[in-house]
Amino acid sequence: MENIALGIGSRVEHPHFGRGVVVENTSETYTIWFKSQNTAKSINKDYDLRVISATEGAAADSPSNITLADIEQALDNILERRLHEMQIVPMGTRWNNGTLILKPGDDSLQPKEVPIETFFHKIVMVRDRMRLIEQKVNAHKGLTDEEKIDLQQYITAVYGSLTTFNVLFKETHHQFKGMSGKD
Repeated sequence: MENIALGIGSRVEHPHFGRGVVVENTSETYTIWFKSQNTAKSINKDYDLRVISATEGAAADSPSNITLADIEQALDNILERRLHEMQIVPMGTRWNNGTLILKPGDDSLQPKEVPIETFFHKIVMVRDRMRLIEQKVNAHKGLTDEEKIDLQQYITAVYGSLTTFNVLFKETHHQFKGMSGKD
């Protein structure tokens, strides 16, 4: 990124977090809201971001109309509303009316059969609750950035462990995504 001061509202692209919007400008960092991550992250100003569109940069200590606290409050409100919403996530049609069979290694024991729709619903609930935990960790005011990063790594590892179930999802944007090989 060129040495330009990005103002609030500038659009950038991070190689790992994707596209984002600058929501706060401090002396050393930009706070950027990444939609794909559903969170704001602090990025050092000397990090090589690709600028999509820049707005005029303001001094780090100058007041702006929207503060990070305003955004956090708005996110808290949205998260609280979304906590009680259920998103419809379609299952791949090839699994309709299917059955998940859990067969013990001991033939004297009964296998357990579960309608695949029931299993899929539970997987989606796990995914949604993991996303909520991730959002709560990232928005938590009592955790340091290092603690947030540490917890985020555990959450990402859980997502990676659950990628086995991606075959059940009809649409790829609903699937689990773990840590990719690129940073």
